[in-house]
Amino acid sequence: MAERYLVTAALPYSNGRLHVGHMAGAYIPADIYVRYLRLRGKDVRFICGSDDNGGAIEMSALKEGVSPGEIVAKYHSSQEDSF
Repeated sequence: MAERYLVTAALPYSNGRLHVGHMAGAYIPADIYVRYLRLRGKDVRFICGSDDNGGAIEMSALKEGVSPGEIVAKYHSSQEDSF
């Protein structure tokens, strides 16, 4: 059986807009590694997403006076618009 790889980038919390730090610190290095493996003929799965749980989201929700679910929906929407 061929060697298989699973690569995932760090998952940012959905409590704020994406910024260059997300790209430079997580997504671009992971993408480069995945492309390198694929050029070498490796079977690679690359998963990215966001972390929709945790204290950072709860703190943002309290600060904005809304529920954590509303924070996640708000920033997921803005992140989709970023691409």
